[in-house]
Amino acid sequence: MRHFFKCLRKPTLAALTVCAGLLTPPVHADDVSVSIPKAVSNSLERNQIPKDSISISVIEIEPGQSGKQLGKSILDWRAAEAMNPASTMKLLTTLSGLDILGSKYRWHTNIYTDGLIRQGTLKGNLYLQGTGDPKLIPEELTKLMKELQSLGIQKIDGNLFFDRSAYAPSVMEHNTIDGESLRAYNVPPDPLLYAFRTLSFQLGKSRTADFIDISYTPTLSGLKIDNQMQLVDRSCDNWKSNIQFNLDPESGNGTSQLLTAQFSGAFPSACKGVNYNVVALDANTFLTQGFAAAWELAGGVWAQPPIGKNGTVPLAARLLLQFEGITLGEDVQDINKYSNNVMARQLLLTLALEKMGKPATTANGEIVVQSWLKQNGLNFSGLVIENGSGLSRNEAITAGNMNQLLLTARNLPVGDIFYNSLPIAGTDGTMRNRLMTQLRKFLHLKKKPEARIKTGSLADVRAISGYVLSKSGKMYAVTSFINHPNAWRGLEAHDQLLTWLLEDGPEPKHAR
Repeated sequence: MRHFFKCLRKPTLAALTVCAGLLTPPVHADDVSVSIPKAVSNSLERNQIPKDSISISVIEIEPGQSGKQLGKSILDWRAAEAMNPASTMKLLTTLSGLDILGSKYRWHTNIYTDGLIRQGTLKGNLYLQGTGDPKLIPEELTKLMKELQSLGIQKIDGNLFFDRSAYAPSVMEHNTIDGESLRAYNVPPDPLLYAFRTLSFQLGKSRTADFIDISYTPTLSGLKIDNQMQLVDRSCDNWKSNIQFNLDPESGNGTSQLLTAQFSGAFPSACKGVNYNVVALDANTFLTQGFAAAWELAGGVWAQPPIGKNGTVPLAARLLLQFEGITLGEDVQDINKYSNNVMARQLLLTLALEKMGKPATTANGEIVVQSWLKQNGLNFSGLVIENGSGLSRNEAITAGNMNQLLLTARNLPVGDIFYNSLPIAGTDGTMRNRLMTQLRKFLHLKKKPEARIKTGSLADVRAISGYVLSKSGKMYAVTSFINHPNAWRGLEAHDQLLTWLLEDGPEPKHAR
């Protein structure tokens, strides 16, 4: 088995005993454990995944006398081993963020100017000062433009300056764990992150003729599409492998120069519509041309195409408006259901910014999370936080600790918001195509069982963590990590584990 955490010391039995006593809510003294369910064991063997490469923790959540929900351990297999959790690490980031900041928390993007508004024209520069809004998307930028126009501005005669002082420069560096710097999941944090800095092209065969339609979002000022693709009679499998894309970042450096996105190669006629997402522009070019286009789409005018560059807000500049983004409760839905990495990273940095001041660092975000854990009586001895998103080879947590987090959530005011943010098996998010056959068996029941599960995947890692409501109404917290080169085959084992719980898991007489 590949070892991910050579830097971690293996906890002693004595240390684990002490730590277990610090964990709340308490686990019943008469807890029982069962062996790994046979269907899960068989799947692991069939897919050549050793049992020492998986950890499993299952806790039955029950009501306590004080009104708090307590946990009864059902299955504990290597649950004290620190393992790579992949994107299930987002559960710690989102739950602590919700509890510390509140679900109604909103990020602010401040717009300053060093000029004056006269006869509908702002003669002066605009300074955009970000605080890390993770979902400043075209729809939100449209609202911002309307707020600018409500100040009596129809024309802007000036340039754009971007103040990113909220974050330390180190957290904005574009480092990846797989070398795929153009992939959307690898976008680095940015206090002025616009549309995840990702161009999303929609490709499909035209309904009226034999050629390929290409559109894109968000709209960028000066971006043109050069479509040189040929339509071929072929299945839609592996359609990306036959497409060549080119957009030279050097042709757009924050000025008004035109950009050309060139597509060439073969596009299968069987494809009804696909998305090609790419991170191909530097942050300043992307934001400059996105802001310029949004202003024009709102009916605004530029005296000349704006130039965008870095710059802190001058002391003499005055605040034009403070734009509020959507709530943290809404953001957490995207983070957990669709496993958005950069949004999770920005939430961790927001905790650092709000509680320890700027510039925000990941280290300060970790301090805030560790303090929150301590306040809730949670001592996670094997916890390693690198960026809070799980897109890391170093992040680590035990399955037992993750389940204690899930149990704690049930007793927090934000517990329901957190619960509702998790992907629902067979319905939405990263679980929408999972357990569909198994869930059909319960369609006749008045109260349908469900699995709300955060998933995680990296090369050599598969993970699940969340809640299962069984067919008899029992609620379980379940976490399982697979760290092995064959982890990609582990989806079946995890689905078997969830199916076992949907069917009510173990009966006491089978426990041993």
